[in-house]
Amino acid sequence: MHDANIHLLSQQRLGRKTVYGAAAAYLIFWAALAIHPSDRAAWLLENMLVLALAAALWLIRKQFRFSNISLLLILLFLTLHMIGSHYTYSDVPYNQWWEALTGHTLNSVFGWERNHYDRLVHFSYGLLLAYPIREFFLRIVEVRGFWAYFLPLDVTLSTSALYELIEWGAAMMFGGDLGMHYLGTQGDIWDAHKDMGLAALGALIAMLITAALNVRMKRDLAWEWSQGMKHH
Repeated sequence: MHDANIHLLSQQRLGRKTVYGAAAAYLIFWAALAIHPSDRAAWLLENMLVLALAAALWLIRKQFRFSNISLLLILLFLTLHMIGSHYTYSDVPYNQWWEALTGHTLNSVFGWERNHYDRLVHFSYGLLLAYPIREFFLRIVEVRGFWAYFLPLDVTLSTSALYELIEWGAAMMFGGDLGMHYLGTQGDIWDAHKDMGLAALGALIAMLITAALNVRMKRDLAWEWSQGMKHH
């Protein structure tokens, strides 16, 4: 038992070092991309919610701490968002990057006619953040069974809808190019619906994977983490 505890502590320290390294890399990358964004006003708008999230995580750090895997998932999502805010979502040059690697554009491969980077980030919102949301519910509400998988999906969809309302409000308030850059519909009247649908799909996939792994391992690591944190 003593050896097992030592092994667990060493794994936690290694995971913590990985998170610190990823956070440091993120901050360096963020600072580099903050120097000359494509549209400074749009960049400021996009980063307001990031600052709000960072402030919230900092304020609750003593009452609630996410696991290392959740923190890495959050950092990965924020990295995708950081790239979108630097170029503006409608102008992220993934086509040029793919063409430089393969000799042809990614849009030509899939027959796309618009820039789909925003779709990727909305899908990633559900795929990457549903697990941390589930961890939060397990710790704070102590849900189990079906609700431990459904509530993260529900919250992902509701917060995605809330974000679409924020986008709409900002576009109405600022108008002009700034409003259109922030809204990022690219002429698609169903843009908000597709964004919410992709976020929900990402969360559904994340929860199905989580459920499958829990069944296979016959244990719920997120639940074990939430219970372990009660004693810290």
